[in-house]
Amino acid sequence: MSAADAARLNNSAISDILSSMNKEFAPLFKLGRAERLQLVEDLWDSLAEEDAQPPVSDWKRDELRRRKERFMQHPSSGRTWEQVKVRARAQND
Repeated sequence: MSAADAARLNNSAISDILSSMNKEFAPLFKLGRAERLQLVEDLWDSLAEEDAQPPVSDWKRDELRRRKERFMQHPSSGRTWEQVKVRARAQND
């Protein structure tokens, strides 16, 4: 399958999903602008009320633990937040 065929297939699948969503949520699209904005805000707030922190994978937890142990053994190896910002900005210039 060529890249163009894959893109067409992907676009077709996306169109099918959107079409299905539009049918399912058609009444919502008929709401007034203010009502739709309120709905978006309410949905956003409901997401914020859920556990905002995704679970940390084992490999990330292990890496954080390793970095903390290294820092505790060699505290001078760390950088202040100001030093980190200066270095990051210098790399982007």
